[in-house]
Amino acid sequence: MSNRKQNILRALQEFVNQRPGLSFADYGDSKYYRQDYRQILQAKQDFEQLLVTVDLRDNITADDIIKSSESAFSGRLSITENGDSVTIDYCTGQYTPTEYRKAACAVLASALWGFWREPESTGDTIRKSARDNLGRGIALRWFN
Repeated sequence: MSNRKQNILRALQEFVNQRPGLSFADYGDSKYYRQDYRQILQAKQDFEQLLVTVDLRDNITADDIIKSSESAFSGRLSITENGDSVTIDYCTGQYTPTEYRKAACAVLASALWGFWREPESTGDTIRKSARDNLGRGIALRWFN
């Protein structure tokens, strides 16, 4: 794997590992707080599995990941390289704590979609590859 790809994946990992900053004061009801908290944890688990899968595919390049970031999740996650340094920026849609990890997942899922796409591939065959490689849950969340 290229050094550029490693740097980008490392920066994405650091970005996802940030504390979400979820504030109970924004909720007023513990039910909805716990619901968002579970979704945030699920997105982190999904990201870690997507990260390993992308990391293992040598044919997915740093440029593929950057290109995916330009369209996945409405392009709100941007990856900027400056030498060996990589910066991840996220433009909030509604509520950063519940979105930023999902944006990182969407970028990696988009890179994998491009990897599994072949001239004759259909969406169904790509979704089958996602199920076979990542499991049914992640395939349903990120490849529909």
